[in-house]
Amino acid sequence: MKNALITGATKGIGRAIAIALAKEGLNLAICSRNIKDLTETQQHLQQLNPDIKVIAVEADVTKKPDLLKFAQTAVHELGEITVLVNNVGTFVPTSILDDEEETFDFQMNTNVRPMYELYRFFGKRLQNIGEGHVFNICSVAALNPSVNAGTYSVTKAATLCLSNIMRLEMQQYGVKVTSVIPGSTFTSSWEGTQLDKNLFVQPEDIAAAVLTIYQMSAGANVDEIIVKPLSGQL
Repeated sequence: MKNALITGATKGIGRAIAIALAKEGLNLAICSRNIKDLTETQQHLQQLNPDIKVIAVEADVTKKPDLLKFAQTAVHELGEITVLVNNVGTFVPTSILDDEEETFDFQMNTNVRPMYELYRFFGKRLQNIGEGHVFNICSVAALNPSVNAGTYSVTKAATLCLSNIMRLEMQQYGVKVTSVIPGSTFTSSWEGTQLDKNLFVQPEDIAAAVLTIYQMSAGANVDEIIVKPLSGQL
């Protein structure tokens, strides 16, 4: 049985991916700062598939010690992780000139640092195993930056660049790396919107794409996939 680690798995895209992988029969490691959300998600995943093991670790992934504790606990409890989903992220809708003093550090520490640190932790392990799949949840803001989300766009461009570097470093070892690039997706970032939910990409759409890519043959890798609303960005 394969083991997967997912950051940001209690809400939105991360939760949808966790559900898809649970149904697929993967053991899961998830974390959150919110113990209530974490416990509820763990129980839900376990109910979906009683045959898998789901470990939940209370952790703030913006803090390196917490992040490494999460990774180490996952390996200790499940064994080697061969599916890594770097999903955690945050969106602050301001221009760079209107950013609060801590906005840059907060978004970098949430959107980029966990992805970097987990790659550093698991990269050589995956090379030694000679298989695995890393999914990096990026954003169309990496391709089409928005002045109304300036720092967010910068951090998402960094995640896409990092994902491309991962792929180049890992491909000779048989480890796949896929950049998942969603457009406007109906997650908690859109709470309170008056727009029709059906105009958005749904988290389950992203999860379905991830699962389909994961199920491909050993010799196939999807470098990147872009999923946008049919009627255009919102």
